[in-house]
Amino acid sequence: MLGVLTLSACSVGPVYQAPTFSTAAVWQAPLPVPSEQNSLTNLNNFWQQFDDPLVPELIASAQLNNPTLEQALARIEQARATLKASYAGAWPALDANVRVNRSNSLINNSASGNPTSVATTSTRTLDAAWELDLFGANRSARTAATARLAARTAEWHDARISLAAEVASTIIAWRTCSALLKIAGQDALSRQQTAALTALKVQAGFTATAEGALTQASAADGRQRLVSQQAECDLNVKALVALTNLPEPELRIKLSHKEHLPTPQQIKVTSIPAQTLSQRPDIAASERELAATSSEINIAEANRYPRISLTGSIGIAGIRLEGANSDSNTWSFGPLINLPLFDAGRRRANVEAAQARYHEAQANYRQRTLYAVREVEEALVRLNAATQRVEDATTASRDYQLFFKASEERQKAGTASLLELEEARRLTLAAQQGLINLQSAQRLAWVSLYKALGGGWQADKDSQEINTTHLISARP
Repeated sequence: MLGVLTLSACSVGPVYQAPTFSTAAVWQAPLPVPSEQNSLTNLNNFWQQFDDPLVPELIASAQLNNPTLEQALARIEQARATLKASYAGAWPALDANVRVNRSNSLINNSASGNPTSVATTSTRTLDAAWELDLFGANRSARTAATARLAARTAEWHDARISLAAEVASTIIAWRTCSALLKIAGQDALSRQQTAALTALKVQAGFTATAEGALTQASAADGRQRLVSQQAECDLNVKALVALTNLPEPELRIKLSHKEHLPTPQQIKVTSIPAQTLSQRPDIAASERELAATSSEINIAEANRYPRISLTGSIGIAGIRLEGANSDSNTWSFGPLINLPLFDAGRRRANVEAAQARYHEAQANYRQRTLYAVREVEEALVRLNAATQRVEDATTASRDYQLFFKASEERQKAGTASLLELEEARRLTLAAQQGLINLQSAQRLAWVSLYKALGGGWQADKDSQEINTTHLISARP
């Protein structure tokens, strides 16, 4: 059952209770198990465990000037300012007022010739007012503001985790594309060599013209595949430029230092879903937003009750008329009671609107929880499937390569047809591409699992009064 709202005997409005996770007792998908070469690592060291130092380096670059993170920081500052304003509401207000007024009047007297009388009046007052928080409206406003600051901070952490995962995924995509580009280049060269050799045989009359046309078509197909693969790699670089804000020439130099796919260490996954979900910042943000909307119901309820303020004023009033001055000291003190008698249902409607916002936040929390479970389960399924397939895909790629080389030798010796060679080429190319894509999928599954598990964020280490400088300098 999600957050329960019950009326408190000492204050108006609901008493908030944090919701509990309604999930299965254990994950349904198989969890990662340590291999003979690797042990399981925790999420906090995930990026540093990659065998490619470029991954954490580009993640750090991306987090320095990312607009999404800057927006999240701005929302934290807004929430912090709102919290300060809510605390100010508990203190008396003190205002100074100064007023000067000049006026004249005509005296209807024939003897005086209708002279003008000019008077100058001035008032200087110091006014104080303090509203008693009898029904907890100010207290609830502070509670709501505190919850929203925590929510905005958790959202900032979630944005960092998402950005890090996106950068890592794009690097993996580029490495994958580069490996496929290398294969495409080798394949295009092999096709071109076969076409050139076949053309000589056609000219000599040893091979039919149709076979020459087939090899030329195959060579053209290899060239267009190479161009297409190069374009895809260039698009990956453009994406990394946008993410990291690095100049493209500098980024290409960094990317050229290594060519292999980065391999992460395996991640420890807690077997209890509820414990895992409690480490996701997006769910924490959703829960804090739910708490804030609960407090807003209290505010709306409190506004339906009488309000009592203590007011006081001291001042000096003066008047100057035709050279004569008159000053007087004034003061006043007393309570001000506001009794809501009739508002055509406006205050009650505000309560209903606040309750509707709470129900919306409640549904959003449930949706977030369900989606989080789905993300983890899907990442585990993809990871398990890719891991199981890699060994067979490696065997297939190796054996198809041997088969192609044998077919090529047979075709040169005249014991195999050109069609047999092209079929062997197609199978070999598909096997090589399949292996690379599968290795990429395995690594992307680890990144997805990292993100789905919350990226190492922990609620008990997340300060609500987080400093902006600390936020900017933090790293995953």
